[in-house]
Amino acid sequence: MAKTEVILTHNVVGLGAESDHVKVAAGYARNYLFPQGLAISLTAANKRRLESLRQRRAERESLEFNTMSELAKGLSKTVLVLTAKTGEDGKMFGSITAGIIAAELKQQFDVALDIKKIHVEHPLRTVGEHEVELRLHPEVTTTLKVRIDRAAPPQRPQEVAAAESQAGEEAPAKSKEAVPAKGKEASGAKGKEAAPGKTEAKGERAPRRAGS
Repeated sequence: MAKTEVILTHNVVGLGAESDHVKVAAGYARNYLFPQGLAISLTAANKRRLESLRQRRAERESLEFNTMSELAKGLSKTVLVLTAKTGEDGKMFGSITAGIIAAELKQQFDVALDIKKIHVEHPLRTVGEHEVELRLHPEVTTTLKVRIDRAAPPQRPQEVAAAESQAGEEAPAKSKEAVPAKGKEASGAKGKEAAPGKTEAKGERAPRRAGS
């Protein structure tokens, strides 16, 4: 396969960065690198662009270093909290992987990290606190604290039924206490208070006249 030498004008993962001279397959250069503007052919005219390419590379790398350094400071103070289902013995069902950590960082803190930068030697399989190494940049690393909490178990049917039964018993008791006396009971009470007066009135008689 024919090879050709090119000058990279952009960072190409696995190949090189701006101003690097690399040898690649002629077809790869012709069909991909050149059309995408990622490289230029190695000619005397293009060599004059090397200085500007080196300067642009230095500026890009400096920006990446500063950005990752600031991110490392923030993540070192961050605690990523996850939940996991466990059995009665406390052992987790499944495990926490670098992919899960990356997804939760994005969801909880809006931090997008390449999974390759999250170094988990072994998937996390126990609840509690863990420390995960983050290699954000060739010169920047930090540690992320990950806390795995046990997910609350679902209520059993018996527990749900007992809770509903207790709530149903408490509701009528409160309503009975709040209902005032109305209707016939109230009128009956008034009638009882007035009755003795009428009885006494009927029992009185007019005095008899003398000689009658």
